[in-house]
Amino acid sequence: MKITQRSAIALPITGQSYVEWDDETKGFGVRVNADGTRSYIAKYRVGARQKKATIGRVDVMKAEAARKAALKLMTAANDGVDVVEREKASERAPTINDVADKFTDEYIPYHLKPSTQADYLRTIRLFIRPSLGKEKVADLARREIAAFHQSLSSTPYQANRVLGTLSVMLAQAEIWGMRPEGINPCLRVKRFKERKRERFLSSAEMGRLAEALEEEAATALMAATAFRLLIITGCRLGEIQKLKWRCVDFEREEIRLDDSKTGQRTVYLSPQGIELLKAVPRVPGNPYVIVGDEPGAHLTDLQRPWRRVRKRAGLNDVRIHDLRHTFAANAAASGLSLPMIGKLLGHTQAQTTARYAHLAADPVRRANADVARLIAEAMKSGRPG
Repeated sequence: MKITQRSAIALPITGQSYVEWDDETKGFGVRVNADGTRSYIAKYRVGARQKKATIGRVDVMKAEAARKAALKLMTAANDGVDVVEREKASERAPTINDVADKFTDEYIPYHLKPSTQADYLRTIRLFIRPSLGKEKVADLARREIAAFHQSLSSTPYQANRVLGTLSVMLAQAEIWGMRPEGINPCLRVKRFKERKRERFLSSAEMGRLAEALEEEAATALMAATAFRLLIITGCRLGEIQKLKWRCVDFEREEIRLDDSKTGQRTVYLSPQGIELLKAVPRVPGNPYVIVGDEPGAHLTDLQRPWRRVRKRAGLNDVRIHDLRHTFAANAAASGLSLPMIGKLLGHTQAQTTARYAHLAADPVRRANADVARLIAEAMKSGRPG
């Protein structure tokens, strides 16, 4: 019989399952189950194996649509492609959510610093999972990544951080065999330009800051001490906030950081830094220099006291990190070379220090002006008459 919608519906129910095959399209048929349900099926061969696949239920799918689907399946089988198995494999294939789960459990806790862990987890939760979580990791293409990155263009800095996190995730997916190797789709996606903020305190502003810190020290000594240490050492916030006494060596006049952002490094202490640290009261049982309210813990919130300090000083646009910039700016203005400034700041890459190049040139300009003035005066005084 030729299978049509009408003929498929009219097939009798016998109490046993059976198949009625189509006379026109070999391998296309209708299976009638014992309970009376009917489904279009296809019989095909891939290599030496003969297989059957359900196309769709008769009460849901039209006969001609089922016939076309069966022909497509059988044609692919003639070319050695099992469409059914391929679709099953696709359904089982890992998604970005699967990679995120594994990445969160097996990569982040073991390979990233605590502060970076928090950034990665936040990025995955707020951006990557909602937008790409259901995508098959093996199918994710560069154009999709580029579109995703572009969708975050209103926050270019955040967009670039998201792209960086996703790139690391996909690189790990390759290592874990969840995606073919060597084709990370994040590569060559152009990042947005980021305007590096340069905010340095002037002499007058540093004077106002000093007064504000004296007021802060009266009620919040630890917070005021942290800010003073930041500006005279050029350290990062976390390096001072989590500094332990065992890392401070007064005899050698240095701080030895075990695990800074760029790994182990030594911070050389100035006389002012030594004096400041020696004045910090030690709390028995607490290993931290900047102690917090909880026993054995460091001060966790420096943003709130900083808002008080900068308001008193009239520096509402100054961030805590700008204290580090101020240290670097003064180092550059004093005539130190960029490599030396990088060493003081704990930079591992020259381009990170390059933002201070125009400041490092100021002493050279002054020297050039002094030399030119001396020459001009000599030429003027040496003229006859």
